Amino acid sequence: MTPFDQPDRADQHPPAGNPFAPPVDNPFAPPSSRPVAAPGAAAPSGAPAAPETSISRAPGAPFGPPAPAPAGWGAAPTPWPERQVPQPAPLPSGAPGRRGARGRLRAVWVAPLLVLAVLAGALGGALAERALDQGDRLVDAGLPVTAQPGGAARPPESVAGIAAAVLPSVVSIQVESAQGSSSGSGFVLRQDGYLLTNNHVIAAGTADGARIDVLFADGSEEPATVVGSTRDYDLAVLKVDRAGLVPLVLGVSSEVAVGDPVVAVGAPLGLEGTVTTGIISALNRPVSAGGQEGPAFINAIQTDAAINPGNSGGPLVNTAGEVIGINSAIAQPPGIPGAAPGSIGLGFAIPSDQARRTAEQLIETGAATYPIVGVLLDQSYRGEGVQVSSESQNGQQPVSPDGPAADAGIRAGDVIVTIDGRPVTEPDELIVAIRAKAPGDTVTLGVRTGDEGTREVRIVLDERTSE
Repeated sequence: MTPFDQPDRADQHPPAGNPFAPPVDNPFAPPSSRPVAAPGAAAPSGAPAAPETSISRAPGAPFGPPAPAPAGWGAAPTPWPERQVPQPAPLPSGAPGRRGARGRLRAVWVAPLLVLAVLAGALGGALAERALDQGDRLVDAGLPVTAQPGGAARPPESVAGIAAAVLPSVVSIQVESAQGSSSGSGFVLRQDGYLLTNNHVIAAGTADGARIDVLFADGSEEPATVVGSTRDYDLAVLKVDRAGLVPLVLGVSSEVAVGDPVVAVGAPLGLEGTVTTGIISALNRPVSAGGQEGPAFINAIQTDAAINPGNSGGPLVNTAGEVIGINSAIAQPPGIPGAAPGSIGLGFAIPSDQARRTAEQLIETGAATYPIVGVLLDQSYRGEGVQVSSESQNGQQPVSPDGPAADAGIRAGDVIVTIDGRPVTEPDELIVAIRAKAPGDTVTLGVRTGDEGTREVRIVLDERTSE
């Protein structure tokens, strides 16, 4: 059983078979944010084995050994054979001459051809003398050039146009701490130096003696401080001492649809300025991602754009270049615990509507809040819907006294089957659907008590400060 208000970290791991993995960044990557080859690093000794729903922190394996040189490579070259120039055959002698009309016609055609041949030979000799230097190499090869020396124009809505507009505002983030190093992505939120990224990207940077460095698209670097962060929503706001930055616009994620084209930008495996494309492949995907510090619950946008370790915190943008999601997690094939699958076409982003609300709170107060219903959910229940626990857990009652659920008449053991008309079958589905709301919002739950029919219950969500 898991508390619905503030889930217990030890009990909130996704159920077996859940393909959603934790955040995509490698906390043990080498310090350099610009590796020569694909980085590969193992987790430090003593790190706990990742469960089925976790992703390995190693971003990839190094390239294999070079292929062997072909046989005979490096041997002395074989000289070319002497060129044999064929000699022209002599014209036959003694041929009887012919005069008349056909002879005159042949003379008319041959004479101009002879003149042209002489002129072509003279011109070719002059050109060759001017075009060749003493090394028998062309001074000017004279190859054709494009009719548009400035390059073809790219429409703003093309991938190239979107990339050109977005890349200058995307940053790479490097964290150094006593526990090791980690890296990720982020983007400019305000022109006065505020940046947005994932909490798991900079979590180690909040420790004493840790350092966070931000690498900009122009190659410059700035140290950053943490303005505020929330583990529950996996978001963090950073501040650098720089003005005049170009922010990205936060779009309206509630207006996107499955099939919309999207572009992901970030630094996967430390490769800054990487652009990948795809579509929105699903909406409202319940994702429980996180590490040892505890899970984050995301009502995620799913995309098939290639996302790899290091993309976390980077933007997922639409064709207008507006941010509609913050890339945060990738799925892992079941049965491969601890493996680093890389991109398998199942990436997840925090919707921009949620990111906007949380970022505003972090900038204004340094902390964020999330909505609560006031019930504990039974994780062992396997029937239809999601069941409210029938017993107390760790001293917390199944239904919080004077909480929103209690005021609405929900009792211990009740089964919640829908939220705002949408069916729910797993506890995580209900949790992320509630977390996607704001405190003070009203939701309608479909609730069943015992053998009674389903009734609709309207609940005004309460508020709790996030960790």
